[in-house]
Amino acid sequence: MTGWFPFALAALLLMGLQRFFYKVAAERSCDTAVTTLSFMATVTIISAAVFFIRNASIPDLSFLLLVGLANSLAFLLATVTHIEALKKLPARIAYPLIRLDAVLVVVISFLFFHEQVVGRQQIGIALALAAVLLIARERAGGGEAVRKSAKGFLFVAAAILAGAAAAVSSRFAAHGTDKIAFMAVSYGLSTLFVAGFGERGRRQEKAVAGSRESLRIGCIMGILNVVGYYAYLEGLSRGPLSLVTVITSMHFVVAVVLSILIYRERPTPLGITGIILTVVSLTLLRA
Repeated sequence: MTGWFPFALAALLLMGLQRFFYKVAAERSCDTAVTTLSFMATVTIISAAVFFIRNASIPDLSFLLLVGLANSLAFLLATVTHIEALKKLPARIAYPLIRLDAVLVVVISFLFFHEQVVGRQQIGIALALAAVLLIARERAGGGEAVRKSAKGFLFVAAAILAGAAAAVSSRFAAHGTDKIAFMAVSYGLSTLFVAGFGERGRRQEKAVAGSRESLRIGCIMGILNVVGYYAYLEGLSRGPLSLVTVITSMHFVVAVVLSILIYRERPTPLGITGIILTVVSLTLLRA
């Protein structure tokens, strides 16, 4: 298993930028259903077009549909809960907490896939997880903020479980079927699910932000995700689930840094230390 690190690093950067647009959507009070729908639809259209242009074959259609459905449900839940958590919690808290799904993925990798990492990579994983846990110790201050964040932590918990499920299903897809076809099926199903839920939601409440803004941000997220997620799948097909997922899971650092620069969220000593640990862990994890 060689050549996986550049793909994992590319996924980290691109998906980190994509996650920052979750923050943008939350700050602008965009309709979560509309943003998510345009995001999923963009990925579906692009990946489906690429698949037909390539004229690739599908080795096992039933497996593709099964793993695509599992990933679709998991990723859809993770995306929606991610955005909702950002409406209740600061980015510097929500992002690293949600990335605790990497801990679950590492445990699953060792227990069920019998992956082994040695030497400095073990230290790199430990530092990466330490960085996430360190930043996750931050809490919102003030009674009003804490009350407001209580619901946010419930969304975070759901996002953690869904994120781990999405990572595992992605691993099966990377090794067992065509990656572009998998993306088209997974995101296509997610688009249908979101369209159904969004239509029901619009009957119950009026959208806070204009549909045009929500659609635009969703399309940007989709374009970034097409390249970033494909890089992640390519990394999974070449390297261990534990290493590739741990590296990619640190994409929240990109989103946090951009949130600090653009939205003036105040960095803390814990956050700065966590970012430094992230950079060191990436150096150690490189094969």
